[in-house]
Amino acid sequence: MEGQAGDGGVGDLVGRVRARLASAGGEAGVAELAAAVRAEARGVVGDADVLAAVRVLQREFVGAGPLEALLRDPATSDVLVIAPDAVWVDRGAGLERTAVTFPDEDAVRRLAQRLAAAAGRRLDDASPYVDARLPGSGVRLHAVLPPVAADGTCVSLRVLRPARHDLEALQAGGTIDAVGRALLEAVVAARLAFLVVGGTGSGKTTVLSALLARVPAHERLVVVEDAEELKPAHPHVVRLVARPANVEGAGTVLLRDLVRQALRMRPDRLVVGEVRGAEVCELAQFASYNTSYRGLQSRHPNGLRRSNDPGTTRRTPRVSSPGRRRCRPGATSLCST
Repeated sequence: MEGQAGDGGVGDLVGRVRARLASAGGEAGVAELAAAVRAEARGVVGDADVLAAVRVLQREFVGAGPLEALLRDPATSDVLVIAPDAVWVDRGAGLERTAVTFPDEDAVRRLAQRLAAAAGRRLDDASPYVDARLPGSGVRLHAVLPPVAADGTCVSLRVLRPARHDLEALQAGGTIDAVGRALLEAVVAARLAFLVVGGTGSGKTTVLSALLARVPAHERLVVVEDAEELKPAHPHVVRLVARPANVEGAGTVLLRDLVRQALRMRPDRLVVGEVRGAEVCELAQFASYNTSYRGLQSRHPNGLRRSNDPGTTRRTPRVSSPGRRRCRPGATSLCST
């Protein structure tokens, strides 16, 4: 690690401070680092060594450590760590390798565990993977520890930026043409149920956000998500976000449970994001019973045929964005990605 080579005093100080912060838990800011360094220096370490130790620890403990600069780049969508000397970034033109490195595997593991702890999640040998949103940052964390990750700790950070494109912007950018825009507007106006289908990073959230912005202001949107991503430009939105178990293994709130709760919240439009698991059962019943609700949903199949395989969403609308299945008059529409 920087600051340790050739200077045992700094190295020893950094080690003691790291142990102190690890035992304290939680997120360490600059003030916490400085206080820990002063406490561990005990007046026997020179000012230059204290300053060097603070700089080393700041790079490791504040924000995302060595990855912080990459995440702050407005063009960054993903930062991926597959080895201490292999950090990749996607700035919109595909993955490219960066010059950012970690001292060793332990440094990558410490970063992953610290970020998981900041999100209130556990990451250790007993629970070797985590999927969480970092508080206050708009960054989604996924990390896997060895031996599950055979070649070492893997960290994936996705920057969840608000979708600011409306249908006009999508048309101007060539995503849709005038005919497609008119069709999408008609789907929203007619309050049809529809399904947005696409792979990771294909723009499902962007399209759905643009459509929800077209919903009349007097209608009530209830948005159910596994990870907080959708923030529709609409005056009446209720957002429900699933919750994983805490470090004691309790407190889980499943997307399936939230779909059930949402149906009791008088939605004019029910929006379900990231349909991946058992919540599809509620959506299938929703469609087959043709209740007084409508809505939208989104999925990650490879294509439309796959999205309608038996046992998955057979009763769900058979088209991507948008769908054509009409619920009975006066019902609520269902939307999803």
